[in-house]
Amino acid sequence: MNDKEFSPPDYRAHAFLEKGVHHMRDRAEQRDSENGERSMTKTVNAFNALYEHHLTEEEGWMFMVLLKQARASSGLFVADDYEDGAAYFGLAGEAAAKARAI
Repeated sequence: MNDKEFSPPDYRAHAFLEKGVHHMRDRAEQRDSENGERSMTKTVNAFNALYEHHLTEEEGWMFMVLLKQARASSGLFVADDYEDGAAYFGLAGEAAAKARAI
């Protein structure tokens, strides 16, 4: 294999963000949803019904951000933790803007 056939992974900040967007678009195709990954409302509604709690959609996404942070802090480096974390934070921002728009 020569140097032109192999390129090292891109670990610059924008690459994590771009890959997070790519993952979101992949989820849209996998779930036949033009809006991509938007399952958190259903998830928090189920959680709230089971545990008699009031978790918001934004808090659900932030929970996922924390999950990715916890995973990233343990063991080997896994780029997916940062890619998904960036996407989840974006989804949390979208939910916050929708719920708390001024």
